Amino acid sequence: MLSERPRVVVRKTGRNLIMQLVEHGTAGDSTLTSANALELKKLGYNGATGNTPAAYLTGLLFASRAIAAGHSKGVLDLGLNANSRGSRTYAALLGAVEAGLDIPHSREPLPDPARVRGEHIVAYAIDNPRRFSRYGIDPKDLPHNIDVVKQHIRGRTAQEQIAHTEAHNG
Repeated sequence: MLSERPRVVVRKTGRNLIMQLVEHGTAGDSTLTSANALELKKLGYNGATGNTPAAYLTGLLFASRAIAAGHSKGVLDLGLNANSRGSRTYAALLGAVEAGLDIPHSREPLPDPARVRGEHIVAYAIDNPRRFSRYGIDPKDLPHNIDVVKQHIRGRTAQEQIAHTEAHNG
């Protein structure tokens, strides 16, 4: 392993985004921690799990778990997926970095804050209300829902870090 850092593996499907912290070993790779967008529902997220805000929140959740488990850095592994500026992959990276994980990156491909908060979804929903009849949340409430889940993840992060420190310090 040339980087001396575990890989932050990001993989996406149409309705999910999976992040794993993977360490190379002589006997094979091992997953140190992981998170996926489908878990956000348990944390109160009411939007779709295959969009930019869900990817950002998944990055926050992933990094909070990694940090609570004692990992502080990684190197991004995007695999063979085509990625574009502002994509879900980079939203997940932004969430992980904002949560405190040290991952070398450029700011250039990261999505803007309005996109991470789902404001583009709200704007689209105003013009296309029928597309959102089964969305699970009124799109205009999505930015607030994202803020609530973000605070919940950050609150859990603090609790997990305290528990982790107490467990290791006896």
